[in-house]
Formats: sequence, C-alpha cells, structure tokens
Amino acid sequence: MTRGNSKSGRIRQGFGRLLRVRHLLRHALRGPQALAFVPALTLAAFWLGGETMLVVFALGLPALYLLAGWGIAGPAPSTAEQQADVVDTAAARALVDSRVREAEAAGLGTACLLFEVDGLAEVARKSGDSDAEPLRELILMRLRGLLRRGDSAVRIGDNRYMVLAAPSPRLDLESLLQMSARLQSAVEEPASSDATMRQFAASVGFCATPRLPGAPTGDRLFDAARIALTEAARQGPSAIRAWSDTIAEDHRTRRTLTTELRAALENGQIQPWFQPQICTSTGDISGVEALARWIHPERGIVPPAQFLRCLEEAGLHERLTEIVLQHSLNALRSWDDTGIHVPRASVNIARGELASTSLVERIEWELDRFGLTPARLGIEVSEGTLGIGRDARIVENLLALGKTGCFLDLDDFGTGQAPLTALTSLPFDRIKIDRSHVSRVDRDERQRRMLAGILGLAERLEIDTLAEGVESVGEHALLAQLGCGHVQGFGIVRAMPADELAEWSRGHRARIADAQRLGRGTR
Repeated sequence: MTRGNSKSGRIRQGFGRLLRVRHLLRHALRGPQALAFVPALTLAAFWLGGETMLVVFALGLPALYLLAGWGIAGPAPSTAEQQADVVDTAAARALVDSRVREAEAAGLGTACLLFEVDGLAEVARKSGDSDAEPLRELILMRLRGLLRRGDSAVRIGDNRYMVLAAPSPRLDLESLLQMSARLQSAVEEPASSDATMRQFAASVGFCATPRLPGAPTGDRLFDAARIALTEAARQGPSAIRAWSDTIAEDHRTRRTLTTELRAALENGQIQPWFQPQICTSTGDISGVEALARWIHPERGIVPPAQFLRCLEEAGLHERLTEIVLQHSLNALRSWDDTGIHVPRASVNIARGELASTSLVERIEWELDRFGLTPARLGIEVSEGTLGIGRDARIVENLLALGKTGCFLDLDDFGTGQAPLTALTSLPFDRIKIDRSHVSRVDRDERQRRMLAGILGLAERLEIDTLAEGVESVGEHALLAQLGCGHVQGFGIVRAMPADELAEWSRGHRARIADAQRLGRGTR
C-alpha cells in the first residue's frame, strides 16, 4: 500500500510539474516544430524518473496538448490569425475586442495601430484595381514581415491597415512610436507596379489600452486609434499621432462643427465677402476676391481657418464652391446695376473641384444664367494644387477654362510647390505673389531682391502680377515702384459684404478723383 501510494504520489507530482510548465510549453512548443523535441524529452523523463516518469510523460504530453487547446498540427490559431487578409470595419472591431479581452484576462495590455496609405487610390484611379491590388497585398506582407510573435495585421478596405499588438506588460508611448515608425518605413519603401516605381506615404494613428481611461473595450480602442489616424492625416503625409484626451476633444469639436456646417451651407449662414484688388498704376478697383465667411448666430464670424478644413474633410467643398460662385456672379450683376465698376470677381477652386468632369460645364451654365461674360470671372488655383502630382483632368479643365475666356490666377506663387513650367504650359493670366515674399519688403533688402526677381520673371513671360497680404503703406508704395501690377491686403481694405463694398467703392472713387485734382493743381 505504501508502495502504491508512493507511486501514485509520484504520478500526481509528475502531472503537477507538467501543469506548472504548461505556460512555458505553450509558447516554446508551438506547431510541428515541437516534434523535434519529443525524443529528447522522452529520454529526459526516463533519466529523471525511470519507468514511472516515462509513463507520465507518455500520457501527460497528449493531455497537455488538449489542455492548451492545440491540435495535432500545432496550436489553434488566435482569433486574428483565423481572419482573412481583408476585413470590413465590423470585423476589424471584433478582432480588436477579442484581443482586448485576451490581454485583460492575462492582466496585460494591447495596442491598435491604424495605417492609411496615400498613393494606392491614385494607382487604382489611373491604372485600375488590377494594378492596385498587388500593391495592397505587398504592403500587408511588409507589415506582417516585421511583426513580433503574437502581433497580427489585416487590411481594412482599399488603403487602410490595422496592426494589433500581442498582449504585453510594456506598451509605453516610446516603444509604440518606435514600432509605428518601423512599420511606416517598411510601408513607404518604393514598390514596382506595371514597370513603374510607386512611392507611398503612410499616416499612422495608434492607441494602447493603458492610455484609455476606465475599463478598455474593443470599440473604445479602435475608435481611439481611428481618431489618432484622422489627426495624423490632417497633419500631412507620413505623420504619426498617438491618441490623447486633447486629440479626442478636438475631434469632437470638429465633428460638431461639421454637423453645423452642413446646415449653415443650406440656410445662408455661409456667404462670400469680397476683398478689393487695386491697380497700382491707376488706383482703381481691378477686381475682388470672394472669401467664404460663416456668420454663426451664436459664435459670430467663424474664422475660415476653423471651418474650411472641416468642410473639405466632410466632402462639402463642391457645395461651398457652388454657393460662392452663385453669390459672386449675383454681386457682379448688382454692382453693374448700381453703376459700381468691378471688372472681375475671383473664386478659389480646390483641387477636388478642379478634377471634376463637370466643372467647366457648370461654370459656363452659371455665367449664362447671370448674363455675364467669362472674362468677368476669375479662377484662383493654388500652387499647391499643381504640386501634388499633375492630374490630367485638372490640366484639361484649366485649358478649357482658359479657352472659354475665364481669367486664371496662380495663387500662392513663390511657395515652391508647383514647377515653373506650369506658367508656360498652362494658360495663367496672372500670378498672385505669396504673402511670405511681400512681408517687410520695404525694410528687408533680401526680401526686396527676391520680389524683384519674381516680378522680372513675370514680365519676361508677359504674365500680370498681384501681391497679396499687403499690410502697410510702405509695402504698397514699394510694390508699385517695383512694377507689381495689383495689390490686395488688410493694409488696403479688409473683405466685406457685397453691399458694403458698393459703398466703399464710391468713397474710394471719390478719393481717387480728389487726388487727381490735387495733382493737376500742383502742376
């Protein structure tokens, strides 16, 4: 009996040892590679415990595999590993939720990293999905090739990817930033498609469960990473952002603002105000620029910097352009009817609108509706629009607008975002010199030489010039002396509603007439 008890005790002790190393074996003996250790483990069992230990090992190892949830071919794949390469948002949330619960059960943390890859949509648009899909798969392979054991990666849609970190006790901000940068560098490596080298930029947003206040959930972690990604994308290509309370609050504010924007566009709260452009040789109004203003019933005038970005992100820029164009053409008609001479109203057209297949037709229709010639409408195109990859549709639209007789301005000239060849290959009538080259031109010799060079280039190309952002009498006077054709800025007059501009124009015309009389009198 004693011998039997002794033997059963050794058996229980053996099983106890097996259970204590269960966690170690779960990670060390994964998959078919574990079979390589079986002979060594068998000999070790016999050497340590003789026949009894050998029996324990023979019976205990299969049982251990069952307890660990492994099949004969190896451990059962995790939830993330069972998923397809491409998932929708709902499936992605389920993956995050599963990982959060797994980490919480082990008393550990996890992290969700979201990547948005710029460049894939352009490939799909120009060459089709047949060329874009291999690139999407390549990027997923690159991400997975750099992951640690237990990490997982999937694709969400056409240009977004998600990486889930394995449960870990160490998920500090620095380590996650390093991980994000390492994965981002791999994604942004050039790739060949259809004998063409493609360059990508990846924005990254991430959040770890320890950063979330309260009890973490899959939805909260995914939403936090998505908010961080949105902020990263707003900052420009290749930005990386971690979720924070501040970012979350800014996101809520922008979301509220976007909701109010939709209503404001339809109820007339957003309308253009007009800033006069003055001819430096005659002092007359040579045109006006239409600038969107939001007159909020509670907040008053909302600065454009606060709502234009939200409007663009919400895809409402086309509606804004439509409203500004209609109000501008209507203002020209009303000024004509009251005897106010305003030769032209200029409207800013964003990149997305310039690539529209219906842009030229819509502009021609509006001009016909208001009975105005195309020369009365100016189209302002930012230099940055032409510097983000030359879009064939944008070029076609600009050439067509030039043929119709619309006046074309190249805005923000001198910021270096568009090639100089744009001045010779596209029908621009005038360049608007960026404020950065106008500021302090009356006090800074280097600034003056730079401006003189720009004006000299425009003269040789026979293109008119306008300096924007003029804020002092000294800048205005020197620009006239250097031969700049037109000026615009707070130092001359701020933007104003259409009816106020009519009144200001009458006073401005009277001041010019008085100055001319005084000039003749002195002679």
